[in-house]
Amino acid sequence: MLTPTVIAIPIFALLIAVEAYFVARENSENFDRRDTWTNIFLGFGSVVWGAFFGLATGYFYLTVYEFAPYKIPMETVWAWAILLFVDDFAYYWFHRISHEVRFFWNFHVVHHSSNQYNLSVAVRQSWFSGIAHWIFYLPIALLGFPFWAFATMHGLNLIYQFWIHTERVKRLGFLESFLNTPSHHRAHHGVNNQYLDKNYAGIFIVWDRMFGTFVEETEAPRYGIIKPLNSFNLLRINTHGWVEMLAVLKLKKTLRGKLRCVFGAPAMEFEETKLSAANIRKQI
Repeated sequence: MLTPTVIAIPIFALLIAVEAYFVARENSENFDRRDTWTNIFLGFGSVVWGAFFGLATGYFYLTVYEFAPYKIPMETVWAWAILLFVDDFAYYWFHRISHEVRFFWNFHVVHHSSNQYNLSVAVRQSWFSGIAHWIFYLPIALLGFPFWAFATMHGLNLIYQFWIHTERVKRLGFLESFLNTPSHHRAHHGVNNQYLDKNYAGIFIVWDRMFGTFVEETEAPRYGIIKPLNSFNLLRINTHGWVEMLAVLKLKKTLRGKLRCVFGAPAMEFEETKLSAANIRKQI
């Protein structure tokens, strides 16, 4: 089935081109055309691979849906309103865990690996995230929401997130209190210490406020990842997280250590280094 995000591709392309024109005209020295084209090609690749993995996603969703004790009819406004919040809640936890667990971060790091911040970054997506991200949405199937309704709502959620990838929109007044905005999402993409692992919201920033992961944009963010990638190779961008994880995995001597390397925090080896240094200081 055609999802809302696929249908919106021509609009995405137009808006990316318009923003790129004005950014390049106003600040050509800091506008990286190669990065923008890399983002676009990554986006097209994610659509192709997403269609492939979507078959498996649909299968698993429909299988779980059969076990739902109640099938929710979608002819009412309230059903769509509930699905809006349920899907966004599931996205919050998918996004948060994608930052907190290395296995999922290895997919999501593709999106964060650009040191630019513009609309093209919105389509900079992993080609292979469909392998695992469907797990977070199976509870929606168990709640009784049909697959076509979930796919539609989730697509609309992703479309909303497209426009917040821009520096051209500043603050939005009272909307900042309950919606995810460009300001909130700029902070999310920042590698400034205070911005790390914050603002996971899709549409509603209320989830971050509720679960203690919210931060205001108080200074200009520095974009990218802590260990810069500095590559425009599409395959490397999609796989460097796995390559780095496997390199660390080989150094782990125990099964527990290897499992922690895969399912622990993305920067766990750095944390362990700090702990070792702290223990040495104590012994001294």
